[in-house]
Amino acid sequence: MTKYAFLIKSTAKFLIILLFISNNAFAQAVYEHERYVPETDPLVLKKLEEWQDLKFGLLMHWGPYSQWGIVESWSLCPEEYGWCERKKGSNPDNYFEYKKEYENLQKTFNPVNFEPEKWAEAAKNAGMKYVVFTTKHHDGFSMFDSKYTDYKITDEKTPFSKNPRANVTKEIFNAFRGQGLWAGAYFSKPDWHHPAYWYPYFPPKDRNVNYSPEENPERWNEFVEFTHNQILELLTDYGKVDILWLDGGWVAKDPKANILNWYEQELANTTHGYLKHRMVNQDIRMDDLVVKARKKQPGLIVVDRAVYGKNQNYLTPENRVPEAALPYPWESCIIAGGGWSYSFDAKYMSTHKAVHTLVDIVAKGGNLLLNIAPSPKGEWDGEAYQLLENIGKWMDVNSEAIYSTEAISPYKSGKVCITSKPKENSLYLIYLMDEDETNLPNSIQFLGLDVDIKKATLLGSKGTIKWTKKDGVFTFLIPKPSRKKLEGVPAFTVRIETN
Repeated sequence: MTKYAFLIKSTAKFLIILLFISNNAFAQAVYEHERYVPETDPLVLKKLEEWQDLKFGLLMHWGPYSQWGIVESWSLCPEEYGWCERKKGSNPDNYFEYKKEYENLQKTFNPVNFEPEKWAEAAKNAGMKYVVFTTKHHDGFSMFDSKYTDYKITDEKTPFSKNPRANVTKEIFNAFRGQGLWAGAYFSKPDWHHPAYWYPYFPPKDRNVNYSPEENPERWNEFVEFTHNQILELLTDYGKVDILWLDGGWVAKDPKANILNWYEQELANTTHGYLKHRMVNQDIRMDDLVVKARKKQPGLIVVDRAVYGKNQNYLTPENRVPEAALPYPWESCIIAGGGWSYSFDAKYMSTHKAVHTLVDIVAKGGNLLLNIAPSPKGEWDGEAYQLLENIGKWMDVNSEAIYSTEAISPYKSGKVCITSKPKENSLYLIYLMDEDETNLPNSIQFLGLDVDIKKATLLGSKGTIKWTKKDGVFTFLIPKPSRKKLEGVPAFTVRIETN
């Protein structure tokens, strides 16, 4: 490359980065279409294809922090974001006293009403097909019986350790697998409790390791080995694990190696403020870890979130739905009510909102991972159960338009989303009812569909329905008896059989 070519290329990159800074939409578009490295392991590829057919899963954030009803872990992080604000404890203005009180929540954590079978049954009835549980969040508290730390739910300092079901990760995985759901282990790569990550000699600076790994290789290697050991524990002693869902994308090898790729990723994750914190080389030998992990669990799906590369088998837009279909496996993780962790005054999304979110995501080829947070006593709010029950009633009628479907352009026309099953020559038009729209319309229209229709039916209603086509617009007539029968639904589906 000549020096002039290099200069042009460098200038172009700089200008693109400036565009990212000034135009979030453009940055998001680039991120969502160019930041995926395809998997090559045939077992993983097969597993990913199966996972993409599942469409709907459950995420659960749970730990001692639920006793305070605060955001998980982040109040320990010395960064100036709203979710890091300290509001609990006897002296929140004193960081070190606060951290001590926070970690002492271990001594009062006693979820005596823990009964994961109720959660698993509700999830199954809602149509969920997999669960991702927080085995450890950034605060370092292990919700499993790790032999590498005493900061865990099964330690004698934790009251619940005396309960026969104290190893809650194992109990949750067993309960959900018992209902036929896949098991996924959320695991935080950073650990703000471990002395080899936040070395007690130094105060923490931000979310990163608080010393230089390059200048302290022995200490950093201690942390890497600890991380590997804990993850391999989860993949050895907890039955079949289908997904390893790793959080804390700032813990990665040389995050400045490709500034353009880094900027794309981090700008798409501004909800956690990645753009403002410093970047530190935190190489935890992820490639080696994944090899060891898949020896334990062949075909394991690994989600090294927000880290560009081959160990991010699917991408995870957080609390948002992409504007268009994406050309790789992806999943939106969305809060059902309150926050990621338990809130005492949580307000849950409506059934309409939940169903519409699911449909919107599936029509774009993604999966929905809906977060519900257990209480300090180990319970779900009644509103959470009600929401899942309502989703389940809708899925009982419409699930064939959700599971094992593929995205098909134009994805949506007006208030109608479309999904497809090419192998069955079937299309599904899903009309999204407004919250105040109880009566079904007399007809629905869809623009941009170029097919030869053989038959059209309405899911949940008997008989065929009529259709017409004019100027590229299909119009489907909804019979009056069907409108009456489906009155009040959040959405309804027209099934199309094509020639």
